[in-house]
Amino acid sequence: MSKPQSLKNHARFDPLYHFFITAFYLANLVYASIHLHRQPSLSSGWYLVLSIVVIVPILKLRTYPLKVQDRVIRLEERLRLQALAPQVWHAQIYRLSESQLIALRFAGDDEVVELAKQALEHNLTRKQIKERIRSWRTDDWRV
Repeated sequence: MSKPQSLKNHARFDPLYHFFITAFYLANLVYASIHLHRQPSLSSGWYLVLSIVVIVPILKLRTYPLKVQDRVIRLEERLRLQALAPQVWHAQIYRLSESQLIALRFAGDDEVVELAKQALEHNLTRKQIKERIRSWRTDDWRV
């Protein structure tokens, strides 16, 4: 059984992506650079260019789904805050930044409204919000 999620262990990795695919393409880039240095030619140069070009989609492969997850989290947290916060405070919810909303997803229902108010009053960063959470709410879906 894994340890309960907390501030210290909530970051997650996808081993196939982070340790295999990324490492493979970076090794390919290093190899192409060495090959061009040792045997300068048009084909070696072209191989290096292709190695660089292939890395871009690999990076985008990771960032696009994260952006979608961020948008969903933003919507989810705004809905949760509207359900939990007093009506008079609903307009303030839209002043929270995306980063603040993403951090607030870890706060339990009993403290999320107060943390959201603190985030706005003190312009708290994602890390500062997470450090103030007493009742950690796990997010097992994000990678």
